[in-house]
Amino acid sequence: MTPKRRRLSIVVIGLVMLGTSAALVLTAFGDNLVFFFSPTDLQAKTVAPEQRIRIGGLVEQGSLEKSKDGLVANFRVTDLQNVIPVTFKGILPDLFREGQGIVAEGRLVKGSFIASEVLAKHDETYMPKEVADALKKSGKWKGAAQP
Repeated sequence: MTPKRRRLSIVVIGLVMLGTSAALVLTAFGDNLVFFFSPTDLQAKTVAPEQRIRIGGLVEQGSLEKSKDGLVANFRVTDLQNVIPVTFKGILPDLFREGQGIVAEGRLVKGSFIASEVLAKHDETYMPKEVADALKKSGKWKGAAQP
């Protein structure tokens, strides 16, 4: 094999290895990607039943219902335009209240959201950026300015 051909084969092998590693990284990244939706976004888009997503909005006033053992909570999340029912099995954060902003992660199953994790805001002026953006997009939220 001539030196020119040997260099060409090394370059080709290097490019194949680089392409394979890039494909593996992108595949791993895609598996861990979690999209954020507001209730209005979920009305307009189709989401695969097994796809993990995040939803955000305000907990609708008067919608919180807890089971007798306190481990299952049903409530509705709204962006002041649309509403989506949420079921969460576990202990809700201490700061979870009706009328407060939350972000929940889980799966959409038959029009209802089954949450595996619920995150509540940490003080009375904070609103998660995604939730604030979704509410501002709806044109109905007039909250405090974000830092």
